[in-house]
Amino acid sequence: MKIDENYDGCLEIILFRKLKVYTFNFKSEDDDDDDKSEDDENKRDFKKLYELAKPCFNDLKKFLHEFLDAVNINRLENDLVIGFSNFAKTGEYIGYIWAILAVINSSIPNSHLRAQPSFAGAAINLKGFVNIDIYLLKLVVPLIRLISKNEIRQLIGGVING
Repeated sequence: MKIDENYDGCLEIILFRKLKVYTFNFKSEDDDDDDKSEDDENKRDFKKLYELAKPCFNDLKKFLHEFLDAVNINRLENDLVIGFSNFAKTGEYIGYIWAILAVINSSIPNSHLRAQPSFAGAAINLKGFVNIDIYLLKLVVPLIRLISKNEIRQLIGGVING
């Protein structure tokens, strides 16, 4: 959930719908550190990464289809309040968001995605809930097949090394 400049959320991994395996709570922290030093450390050569990723697109696309077959979305909800300092921009962007949410709501069962404009100034507030089942056994073979490709291993090495 994002409220103004603060983030708050929780990730829980539950096996067999009863056994809680992992819980991670995250909150935003106000760090006034020098952002330039972080930017210098996190610079990546995206052109090089693109060149490494180009031969992997078909394999990644196939893996994405197999991943989506292994995922079942049980419940998807959100409440979004968005506003800009310009009323016209708020109306324009809320129209785009409503169009996207209409497609998602009609294509995913048990989804209730909502958005409303805020004409009281600039604001983005988001509250959501997702309950998904991931069948890990369906992912083992496709993941091994993906990682066994030399191009994918080079791409992973390029992402890790920067």
